[in-house]
Amino acid sequence: MRTRRSRARISFVVVIIFAIVAAFTVRLVDIQLVQASELNAQSLSKRAQEQVLYGTRGSILDTNGAVLAASVERYDIEVSPRSALARSDAATSVPEALGKIAALTGQDPAALMAILTADPQSDFAYLTKGVKLDVFEAIRALDIPWVYYELRPSRTYPNGAVAGNLVGFIGTDGPQAGIEIGEDSCLASSDGSASYEKGEDGVQLPGSLVTEVAPKDGGTIRLTIDRDLQFYVQQRLMQVYSELGAEWATAVVMRVSDGHLMAVADAPSVDPNNVDGVPNTALGSRAFSWPYEPGSTIKAVTAASLLDAGVVSQTSEVVAPGRLYLSNGDYIKDAWSHDDVPYTLAGALVDSSNTAVSLFSDLLPADKRHDYLTAFGFNSETEVGFYGESEGVVHPANEWDEVTNYAVQFGQGMSATSVQVASAYQTLANGGVRMPVTLVEGCQWPDGTTTDLPATEGTRVVSETAARQTSEMLEQVVTKGWKSPDLTIPGYRVAAKSGTAQVAEDGIYGDKAVISYAGFAPADNPQYVVVVTAGIPSSIYSSGAIATTFHDVMAQTLTQFRVTPSTEPAPDIPLTW
Repeated sequence: MRTRRSRARISFVVVIIFAIVAAFTVRLVDIQLVQASELNAQSLSKRAQEQVLYGTRGSILDTNGAVLAASVERYDIEVSPRSALARSDAATSVPEALGKIAALTGQDPAALMAILTADPQSDFAYLTKGVKLDVFEAIRALDIPWVYYELRPSRTYPNGAVAGNLVGFIGTDGPQAGIEIGEDSCLASSDGSASYEKGEDGVQLPGSLVTEVAPKDGGTIRLTIDRDLQFYVQQRLMQVYSELGAEWATAVVMRVSDGHLMAVADAPSVDPNNVDGVPNTALGSRAFSWPYEPGSTIKAVTAASLLDAGVVSQTSEVVAPGRLYLSNGDYIKDAWSHDDVPYTLAGALVDSSNTAVSLFSDLLPADKRHDYLTAFGFNSETEVGFYGESEGVVHPANEWDEVTNYAVQFGQGMSATSVQVASAYQTLANGGVRMPVTLVEGCQWPDGTTTDLPATEGTRVVSETAARQTSEMLEQVVTKGWKSPDLTIPGYRVAAKSGTAQVAEDGIYGDKAVISYAGFAPADNPQYVVVVTAGIPSSIYSSGAIATTFHDVMAQTLTQFRVTPSTEPAPDIPLTW
């Protein structure tokens, strides 16, 4: 009887055990097979953390490879508030740890604690962003288990304001100005992505990182700018800008043979590391984007056009009055009072006579003179296509009234940028062939290939003879003009022309002016063009005030690039008859 009972109990227990095992087996099969995918996904979603893999934005270099803009490693310091506040010794270790971090980052420990306690159940918060490598390494050395890190590339401009007007800068919304935005298609990188599994404390589990999309680095932009010359020109320009109390100033140095811009300076100029240090109007390059009436610097273009058309020679004659009265009662006048003067074309340039140039320009129809201006590059953006660049204004000849018909020939009633004026003088210096204005030498990609190479084919605008004869007349400005002592560079023949243009406000010309000097050297074998301009000086309104700046920039350029001095003296052309 007892045996039967024992067997029955054993059988019952076996049945129960079998039932339990069967239940567990069914459940296990359900978990591991039927619901495996769903449960794994839920588990991974709790452990998985997405991570951005940052590509490196390309660098911007000068013509010699000096770095003007580059990407550097910066780090975001992150924290798991839930993990930190859950620690048993949090009352002492958390404030102590935050105090050590604050000492390294320069933050307030109380502010860090506020970040930690804002959402105590969160697994993520930023303690600080963008710390440098030394700070990151010091924080990492603290070995705080609930603090972790993320690499985030940032932009740096090691030369500060040097070429800052050209390079531009990166803002919170991406590229904002200059080459940074204009060449973004080359410079821009693309970010990748990865995922990893995190532990209870929010820290990445070793070996769990999986790259899903690889990042791509941007290309490198090399500029034609020479950093050292750019530095000098900016310093010299800031000096005259301050001395004259001007509202703005620009300076351009262009290589004659290929139209390469060696320096483009603006005053004031932005430091990309401190964008808030200048007004919004100084965040770009005025040399490209601010057209002004260039005044008498355009007389050189007028003279070359007339010579090329064959209607004048260097010694062609006119009798120039102090005022040239027009049929409607208006008049053209010179900057000084004088009786009739028997000027040659050379004399009209040296003394910068508006009335003489007007009489000479009557020898060529207006539409032809308009076409010459546009052929020299006016009324069009340069080949650079600089971000925010202006094309200036040269109205069609059929829209010129009687005053404008003359005024455009001495740089009023039209507008141009400093770079456009430099390009026109490059054409004269280059034997009448205009070369494409070039600022970017190309985009070099990480694989070593180079694209977006600049155009190199020039366009003939005037004959070589017309260009040479214009150059010789411009030399008379330096050898015989009233600012000769300030313009002469020992050992070099220099061709130059001044410009003083009244500024129109509400359509009326007043006392404000833009003053300029433009020219090239050596005149017998031109190598470099220099244009300097000061906008609306507060006290001196004569171009003579900027003559020494032109001299200094040209002298520095000739010296830095070791240009061979002239071997023959300048010609002597009569100014009157």
